[in-house]
Amino acid sequence: MKKDDMMRMAGLAFAIALLAAAPATAASCEERVYRNADYVVCRSDPQADDIRLFLNDKDDAPWRHFNFLQEALAANGERLVFAINAGMYHDDRSPVGLYREAGETLAPINTNDGPGNFHLKPNGVFYVAPDGRAFVEETDVYLRIKQPAPRYATQSGPMLVIGGDIHPRFLPDSDSLKRRNGVGVTEAGEAIFVLADSPVRFYDFATFFRDELNTPNALYLDGVISRLYAPELGRNDPGLAMGPIVGVVTAYD
Repeated sequence: MKKDDMMRMAGLAFAIALLAAAPATAASCEERVYRNADYVVCRSDPQADDIRLFLNDKDDAPWRHFNFLQEALAANGERLVFAINAGMYHDDRSPVGLYREAGETLAPINTNDGPGNFHLKPNGVFYVAPDGRAFVEETDVYLRIKQPAPRYATQSGPMLVIGGDIHPRFLPDSDSLKRRNGVGVTEAGEAIFVLADSPVRFYDFATFFRDELNTPNALYLDGVISRLYAPELGRNDPGLAMGPIVGVVTAYD
């Protein structure tokens, strides 16, 4: 058995054991099909659930894999309900754009122009405000908002849905089909994290957020490397070491 497969099986067995001993939480994941593509949709009420972003461990090294993060949380009597990669990163796993964790800015906002999906503007920010509410906003809008600095924030790009409109650069007939993940927030304030298990084009991914999940704003997080941790679905996806991770955390008995 390959090392990654062994890590996945061990981590998943550990997570399922924690899940069996854990109290109920409102956050949950489900499998969906849209336009013949497979999706996993994970929902959370930010004012009832504990949404956190994670970058580095106590030794200031990237977490890299869900297993390592879960083990550290378990030592504190906590567990991940679900988690997903949370934005683009450099080779050293440091964020490309704004990153805030537990009220501290670990990477500054990035308004530069450049190549790649991050710079396919408008890009945007997913953040959790001090009062617990979650938002997705265009980067320029985020910079104009006069409010206390968020507890957690991650910048990525491009925006998928902007005020109910699909990003203007997306093509309905594009031949760029990839696994993708993103996040949207409904008008009621629910945060919805999505992984496209099937290769999809940007346009269809954005349409899923707008028309099926009813998120007026949604943000692309990343592509081919997209990974999901969801014990209730038996998921602890293996793969390359990750940068930022976002997840819902709860206590367990």
